[in-house]
Order: sequence, then C-alpha cells, then structure tokens
Amino acid sequence: MIPIKDDIPSSTFPYVTISIIIINLLVFIYQISLGLSGEEQFIFRTAAIPYEITRHVDTVPPSLVPVPFTLITAMFVHGGLLHVGGNMLFLWIFGDNVEDTFGHLKFLVFYIASGIIASLAHIAMEPASTVPMVGASGAIAGVLGAYFILFPRAQVKTIVFLLFFVTVARIPAVIFLGFWFLMQLLSSGYGPAGGIAWYAHIGGFLAGIAGVFLLRPRRRRRV
Repeated sequence: MIPIKDDIPSSTFPYVTISIIIINLLVFIYQISLGLSGEEQFIFRTAAIPYEITRHVDTVPPSLVPVPFTLITAMFVHGGLLHVGGNMLFLWIFGDNVEDTFGHLKFLVFYIASGIIASLAHIAMEPASTVPMVGASGAIAGVLGAYFILFPRAQVKTIVFLLFFVTVARIPAVIFLGFWFLMQLLSSGYGPAGGIAWYAHIGGFLAGIAGVFLLRPRRRRRV
C-alpha cells in the first residue's frame, strides 16, 4: 500500500516537517554527487553502526562526528532513491498533523528522540552488527505511532496492490497504520532481511505512541 494523502487539514504551516524533508533531500543529492565509492565512504562515516556504539569504538573509516552522535546523523542519510523517496512521502503525509498537534519545537524534539530510540531498539537486537544503519524510517515510525493515536479516524487515500489489480481506496488511519505495524512485527522474525532494520521501525512506532502522552497539550478542565 502506498499512501497518497490524508483528509486532516493542518491549522499551522509545517515548518519543521518541510525543513526535515528538504535537509534529507539535500543530503541525498550531496551523497550521489560523490560517486559510488565516495557515497559508500560517506554512508559509513555518518551511519549508526551497532558494533561501534555498543563497544564505544570508531572503526575505519572514522565517523564524521563522535560515535554517539551518529544516532542523529544516520537519520538524514539514505541508501537509495526509493529509500529516501518512500520515507519522505510518509513524512509529508503524516508529519504535518503531528507537528500541528505538538507544536514546532516539541515536534522537532519528538522526531529526533523517536529516531534515537528506534536506532537503540535495533542495536539492542543486533549489538555486534557492523552493518551501517541509515535512514529516517525509525523517526518517521515515531510520527506514524503518534498519528495512530491522534487521528485514528482519518481517511488515508491509498494505492492498493492486489496481485495484478491496482486500485485507489480510502482507508481509516487506524487500519492503514495498524496493518503497517503488523507487517513490521511479522517481518522482524526474519531478522534484518533486505537490509531493513525492522526492530527500529517497531521501536520508533512504540516511542511515537508514548510521545503522544508526554507531549500532547492537555486540555484545560472547565470550572
């Protein structure tokens, strides 16, 4: 399923969501400008590598920032056009409403925190892995988790693939995102297949749900 848009209007301009999208796209353009070998070096120097983080070491090639901070830099680096395109599509559709609810600054903190927690969830399951972990999907999973709680009745216009049949349908957010999360749970049983950190998605989604109860403005009680 590929989401196209939702039906929840935003009352404020999503400065943070759009800024994050722009930064990710600019970083990706810079990556591909380095050529294949240069891009590979860049990914290794900005990625979060579980082995380095759990053992507090910096292997070759050295990271561009102190190793703990790769948990942040990794969020803005992607492994290919489909990787960055898919992530930014989900952020564009679901991020503005969550930002609208939390406020700009809280949303930024929430996004970064969700990404860090997501990465730590993957690292906890693969502590000795030397495979570089990059991408915004963990942080975006946090956005999806928050949206799941905040806007369960929203309708998500979605391209649905059923074998050789393709259609467009409106699916309630609680079903669309619930199905997305279920797929992450089922896929996690196969480990990091296809280079995908499933536990990062799971950890990010759960962090997003928790973030709603910590950051959502509380309504004042009427006296």
